[in-house]
Amino acid sequence: MKPKFKDTLAWQQAEILMQPALIRVLDNIRKHLEDSTWEGSYEDVQTPFPGYLLCLKQGEAEHQFNVWELCFEICFQNYSPTHAAQESWEVEIDSSLIDEEGEVDWNRLDEKAKQLVEEIFANLPKL
Repeated sequence: MKPKFKDTLAWQQAEILMQPALIRVLDNIRKHLEDSTWEGSYEDVQTPFPGYLLCLKQGEAEHQFNVWELCFEICFQNYSPTHAAQESWEVEIDSSLIDEEGEVDWNRLDEKAKQLVEEIFANLPKL
């Protein structure tokens, strides 16, 4: 389900954050894959909206993560993929990712993306 914004400002802030979040998520995934025994690939998906699945594979074990959902977890406060199923749930922008000038706080964004990707890899089964 696409995120639902409570107002135009939230939409504009999401526009500012989503591409940088995507860049940081993909870069952090790349870094983790370099030192991991997991193999990673991306698969195009069209539903519920166009995007990519990160497919991590090690032996017979395989785990998939929706890349946009990862970006949503970074950009929105208290976001969980279970929220996406709730049609009336509105997202709230994590305003700590935007500085006083209304620009992306790249350091904070990078920290949050790095932490999320580290959690993903830390929670993968140890085979």
